[in-house]
Amino acid sequence: MHVPSKPVGAAVAASFVLALVLAGVAPLRADEPGITPTEIMLGGLHPYSGLASAYGAIGKGAQAYFAYINDNGGVHGRKIVYKDLDDAYSPPQAVQLAKQLVEQDHVFAMFNTLGTPSNTAIRPYLNQHQVPQMFVATGASTWGADATKFPWTIGWQPDYQSEAIIYAHYLMKEDSNAKIAVLYQNDDYGEDYLTGLKAGLGRRADAIVKTATYEVTDPTVASQVAALKASGANAFFIFATPKFSIQAMVAAAQQSWHPRTFLNTVSNSQTTMKAASSAGGSAATQGIISVQYLKDPAEPKWDGDAGMKLYRAIVARYMPGADPSNGYFLYGMGAVYTMVDCLQRAGRNLTRQRVMDAATHLNERENPFVISGIIVRTTPNNRFPIGQEQVASYDGTRFSLLGSLIGARGH
Repeated sequence: MHVPSKPVGAAVAASFVLALVLAGVAPLRADEPGITPTEIMLGGLHPYSGLASAYGAIGKGAQAYFAYINDNGGVHGRKIVYKDLDDAYSPPQAVQLAKQLVEQDHVFAMFNTLGTPSNTAIRPYLNQHQVPQMFVATGASTWGADATKFPWTIGWQPDYQSEAIIYAHYLMKEDSNAKIAVLYQNDDYGEDYLTGLKAGLGRRADAIVKTATYEVTDPTVASQVAALKASGANAFFIFATPKFSIQAMVAAAQQSWHPRTFLNTVSNSQTTMKAASSAGGSAATQGIISVQYLKDPAEPKWDGDAGMKLYRAIVARYMPGADPSNGYFLYGMGAVYTMVDCLQRAGRNLTRQRVMDAATHLNERENPFVISGIIVRTTPNNRFPIGQEQVASYDGTRFSLLGSLIGARGH
């Protein structure tokens, strides 16, 4: 907000406010940082560098959709300024940058910060200062389960435990005698998936014959894959970020281990699959099972879809040279669609509380980027916005949807 160099008289100030009201624009609230008559300032954190830099594409997709919204009138006449910083997937760096965005840049809300470790690290600070932590880019179950303790935080994508439950049910239907090996990241993110898998297996949790973890600083997971192969497992679950998922798929192929393989959604982008196929051959990715809740830009079935046409038009206009098959771009746009929906529903007299109220009363039936039929829905007691997914299988070129939508939490 521009601050005049000289004091403004009361009459002039009153006239200015009146003019804003007559123009249909809400005046700036002194108690609402990041809101001016013409702008809404949002902050974000994505790993544009470091071990998880593949996820930087999510932030780029979000920026492109915000630009599209601004070029089409913004939200109630306000343009959205999205200050998205690089935290390199480092929780300490995330805390430092979040404080900078809140205390120096005076953002209205944080939006779509990526990663369970980073979001867990900044959540206490943001909730203490009642700064909305909107639609975080992670499916940790805590964003919904711990809403009473952290009411200013909400997720967006399906939670990891529900996803793992879907995998467990699918596997038991296909092979009730399966022997399972699991590779997972050694933190809350990986543990969440493992917890869901055990819950989904129920009395068959003993089917898990071997687990192995990795640290985000590990150079490779080849030795972990070798240990998992030696267990005699014929089902392999990869609960890992893109870099390590690629390594795991390639290592299994190189070691001539071909179990029924399940790959978590956070790593099933076309970019990841292409990289694994390139490094390990078709054997590295053929038949991989995952789930989807977003339309896949690489899937021809969506070519005539209005949402996909919009997505590709935005990529062409605001991201020249970018590969439109990268589903992480589309993820970012889908989350922005819901964020803009909340800002619009919160009204012209925008407050943090009103935005949170909108976020916990979603009934979004036409998000153009999610799979048709999925409703982005919340209530004050249900903070899992996307509660449905669909099993998909990779044929070496693309994922194809199988069956129908599944809701692990009864959505």
